[in-house]
Amino acid sequence: MQKFYKVFLVLFIVFIAINLYALDWQSDILSEDNLKFVFSIASAAIGLILLLVMNTWSKVGVRK
Repeated sequence: MQKFYKVFLVLFIVFIAINLYALDWQSDILSEDNLKFVFSIASAAIGLILLLVMNTWSKVGVRK
């Protein structure tokens, strides 16, 4: 994995961890207070998936 992808991998994992910590676990997950954290976690998860797809695509054309 290239250094560029590793930087974003760490950033997305940190974003997910911070938002999981900020969630109010006593109330409903989709309550108004938690909704901004849930959207942020979802966008970071989508970013992780796209990061893995881009990393895989970058390896497809490379011959060893």
